[in-house]
Amino acid sequence: MGNKISYFFQAVVVIFIAAVCFLFFKEVLPKRIFSESKSSAKNVVVDSILLEAVAQDEKIEKDIEKVVDTLQRKKIVFEQIDGITFPPETYEQYKGFQFLIPFFEKLYLLETEQKGDIRIAYFGDSMTDGDMIVQDFRNSFQSQYGGKGVGFVSITSESAASRSSVSHQFSGNWKTQSYLNVKRPLKPFGVNGHVFFANDTLATTWVQYKAGYGKHTALLNNPTLFYGFSDNQEGEIHVKTGSDTIIKRLSPDKLLNTAAIAGTDLKSFKVLFQKADSIPIYGFNFDDGKGVHVDNFSNRGNSGLPISIFNVPLMNEFQKRLDYDLIILHYGTNVLNYGSYNYDWYERSMTRVVNHLKQCFPGVTVLVISTADKATKYDLEMKTDSAVVPLALAQRKYAVQSKSSYFNLFEAMGGEGSMAKWVEEVPAMAAKDYTHFNYKGSQKVAGLLYQQIQTGYTQYKAMRQSRKTAPPKVNIDSVPSKTPSNVQ
Repeated sequence: MGNKISYFFQAVVVIFIAAVCFLFFKEVLPKRIFSESKSSAKNVVVDSILLEAVAQDEKIEKDIEKVVDTLQRKKIVFEQIDGITFPPETYEQYKGFQFLIPFFEKLYLLETEQKGDIRIAYFGDSMTDGDMIVQDFRNSFQSQYGGKGVGFVSITSESAASRSSVSHQFSGNWKTQSYLNVKRPLKPFGVNGHVFFANDTLATTWVQYKAGYGKHTALLNNPTLFYGFSDNQEGEIHVKTGSDTIIKRLSPDKLLNTAAIAGTDLKSFKVLFQKADSIPIYGFNFDDGKGVHVDNFSNRGNSGLPISIFNVPLMNEFQKRLDYDLIILHYGTNVLNYGSYNYDWYERSMTRVVNHLKQCFPGVTVLVISTADKATKYDLEMKTDSAVVPLALAQRKYAVQSKSSYFNLFEAMGGEGSMAKWVEEVPAMAAKDYTHFNYKGSQKVAGLLYQQIQTGYTQYKAMRQSRKTAPPKVNIDSVPSKTPSNVQ
């Protein structure tokens, strides 16, 4: 008994001494527990073009204030599009609805006259992995405006196992090239940033899809294979649906080719590729041809910069087939923390990316999503990482300069300290890495994004109606001026 009491008092003394030492040395301890120096990328998936851009710009040292130019001190005034002009915006509150007018007009025709359809390409990084955020965003649009189908799905995917909007399996012998790490692929990358080859002559290369459980993705609507040009005229696919097998010959004579898998919607199917080596395979599209469709093009480690190497002629062909109305760029996670808080290099590079996208997909509108909040440990407390705000500023700047719309996700989450709150929420809305959202958080982010677009669309409809009912303008030049004889 005496020994137990002795041990207890020893423990109390040790704790007391440790507390005193901590208080004594507190002032000389580093404010940040982890070093702010550039961390090793050895175990982090990051696209090669980002690493090159950072390396080239490391020699440029500017104050963080220079990231914010004179646009912050001025109101942004828009030029009229189709007779409509949104009110001027301050730089701090910039949303850029003006540049979504072509998208809003198509949405209006779809809503009021059931004319046409809408297609959105959502490019992102690990934030949208496994169809996170995008599946809820897609569901909101399809519930409101119609449309069925999960959209374009790649041949292989690193997140296939975690995706619930479509069940996706594939053989392990596909040869895959990605725009994240290959600059000069054997054939041009598809709209998903990948190109696949069934080059294994010893074992059959295959892919299999099964519809998800979502309200609007319960069927594989109008399944269609997309593939590219090749001199190989012997390739064929064996399509298995239940106990039936249909053989289709591939005709890779154009820059972009399609093959309808079935004349009806399916619950599941499997495709085996035979003698198809050297034929670039891109993926399958699933949509019912009406309403709204949203394609998720997520790649872990992507900064957005690899989009700059898209092949324009091939993308023009994808645009003819898929007809995108809006492209969403959701990046930032992989751009933070590269040893500098100056993101001028990223702003310049992404401005070029947007301009390149407009060449690839003529007539498309673009919406830029800022980085989310990310928490890092400072003073033993999880706080907003000091790189978040300057990156969000650079993203807003390139949105303004490239005439794109902008969604400030950082502010929409709650701004400073919001990621820590989302993690600590009950139930939690973000993962313990203080970077990524969980399913609940992803659903909320999708709702915030959808709501901003709907806010702009509602304003557009009001201005459209005002334009329609406004009295005709009088041509001042045609009105005779008064002469002295008219004056009483």
